[in-house]
Amino acid sequence: MSAYLARLRLFDIPAFVVAKGDPTAGAVIVKLSTLDGSAKAFHRTYDLDFNRIWAELANGADQEVEAALAAQRATDPDLWVIEVEDRAGRHLLDEEGLG
Repeated sequence: MSAYLARLRLFDIPAFVVAKGDPTAGAVIVKLSTLDGSAKAFHRTYDLDFNRIWAELANGADQEVEAALAAQRATDPDLWVIEVEDRAGRHLLDEEGLG
């Protein structure tokens, strides 16, 4: 998680830890806010070849994505949530080393 936040800083993309989970075992969700009322949320999962990937968990109005995140946190109190703010929609999750 710290490597991801550092990489975002290199590109001057603001990001904040908005929910802290378990420091050793908590899953991470990344919320991307495009600052126009829309947002997306991404979580780690596996593709059909069992490779770890970032996949879209929610997409829509900011309030809808927040509701999806609240539901996830209700079932997983160890969950970390990072909010990324970028008008261009950059999240860097598809960059080498973050897959």
